[in-house]
Amino acid sequence: MTLSTIKIETAPNPKVSVIWMHGLGADGNDFVPIVKELDLSGCPGIRFVFPNAPHIPVSVNGGYVMPAWYDIRAADLLIREDEAGLRKSQTAIEEIIAIEKAAGAEKIILAGFSQGCAMALQTGLRQSTELTGLLCLSGYLPLSQLTGQERNPANQQVPIFLAHGRNDPVIVLQRATQSRDTLTSLGYQVEWHEYNMQHTVSLEEVTDIGNWFRRILKAL
Repeated sequence: MTLSTIKIETAPNPKVSVIWMHGLGADGNDFVPIVKELDLSGCPGIRFVFPNAPHIPVSVNGGYVMPAWYDIRAADLLIREDEAGLRKSQTAIEEIIAIEKAAGAEKIILAGFSQGCAMALQTGLRQSTELTGLLCLSGYLPLSQLTGQERNPANQQVPIFLAHGRNDPVIVLQRATQSRDTLTSLGYQVEWHEYNMQHTVSLEEVTDIGNWFRRILKAL
């Protein structure tokens, strides 16, 4: 499964790639506007890659076919997780990582919102390529009981930006804090952010994301 993508470069021949996965029912265009909102001053050239998820039936939406990285079978999110779907999309994202490396990317960051956040964690923690960071917004850690045994030591030290809205009605805050605590217990470096918002992205969060990008890329 090869995914179509939207790409934006902040400078010619960028050496950094940010692969940013959208949420359920959206597409790669969803986070394109945020690039102009980020303060990336002092950062090296970045290629932002926005993949489009496949169209699949989603159980919680009555089987309606929509862009989704994997099926959601219950509102709880953790009941009967779509392990096959998660792994299929993981493989597709790994293909994009390989493409970006072949194109000259020396540093790769995985980012995502909601389902896309879940895919960033699902893929990034199991990835043999050493990543520069994981930007995880309004999501959760999928297949959490398998993370400890399936994680790759190459990314044990990867910086993780984990952010969530306190009033999120789609993925409740408790689900995110459980993910944070699981990651922390496994020894990961988690930078935790909470915002007074629902299932969205706030201006304060965009500022923090820009600060994080500049901090982890400043040595390049």
